[in-house]
Amino acid sequence: MPLYKLADFDPNYAETLGGDDITTLDLYTEGGVRVGSVSDVLVDADGRFRYLVIDTEYNSSNKRILLPIGLSRTDYNQRRVYVDGLSKEQVQSLPVYKDDMSVDYDYEEQLRNAYRPNSSDVNHNQDTYNYKQDAPLYDLNDQNHQTFKLYQERLIANKNRVKTGEVAVSKHIETEIARVSVPIEKERVIIERINPTDAGIAVNPSEFQFQEGEIARIEIYEEKPDIHKETFVREEVRVRKVVKTQTIEAQETIRREELDVRTQGDLPIAQTDMNPNDLV
Repeated sequence: MPLYKLADFDPNYAETLGGDDITTLDLYTEGGVRVGSVSDVLVDADGRFRYLVIDTEYNSSNKRILLPIGLSRTDYNQRRVYVDGLSKEQVQSLPVYKDDMSVDYDYEEQLRNAYRPNSSDVNHNQDTYNYKQDAPLYDLNDQNHQTFKLYQERLIANKNRVKTGEVAVSKHIETEIARVSVPIEKERVIIERINPTDAGIAVNPSEFQFQEGEIARIEIYEEKPDIHKETFVREEVRVRKVVKTQTIEAQETIRREELDVRTQGDLPIAQTDMNPNDLV
């Protein structure tokens, strides 16, 4: 049965697992003693977790081993993986795991023999072996690692800028008949014949001589109307816009999932409340 590294089997495994990355967690005993860290996961062809790749740390000595998934308990809230009964002697008896090695049946049997109870006397065959035959090593994953998410709805308020209308300001020309009056003056000549005051008095011929061609000239003027059009600014129009703020209120019915725990019998169950925002 071939085994694959988690990232090789699913490059987006973190998204597949809902954002949880087990390869970043530390390994602790159930007593709270740190014994190493998880560096990788091996999965089978169906994507089921089979082994945790552990970098163990005992008394300044490091050794990379494989831990069957059923012997661990993952707590993402504390960002820890717990293992029960992994002693220094047991680590020393386990075969070393290397990243470039191929995990075959013989290698897995060395692992299982180190983890199986001493009372186990079942004979296994390579051709017929199934992981269900070592349920305590693998199937505990289904009991200790079940996780489901509680969802709730949120009412999100956003706003979009949309065009609701348009105002076009232009100008056009209107015509009308304008009337104006201006007084003008015209000169004219009036010729009057009147009786002289010295009429009938003889004139001395030596003092006056008859002449022809004597002309009296008078210039005549008159005013002509000068009517034309002039353009001037009658009015200024300023076009601008202002923003008016208005608060729109809306209400919707939102849903939230709550946890229901049903048990049978007198079972000790511990429930811890934690803010989801505290999870990394």
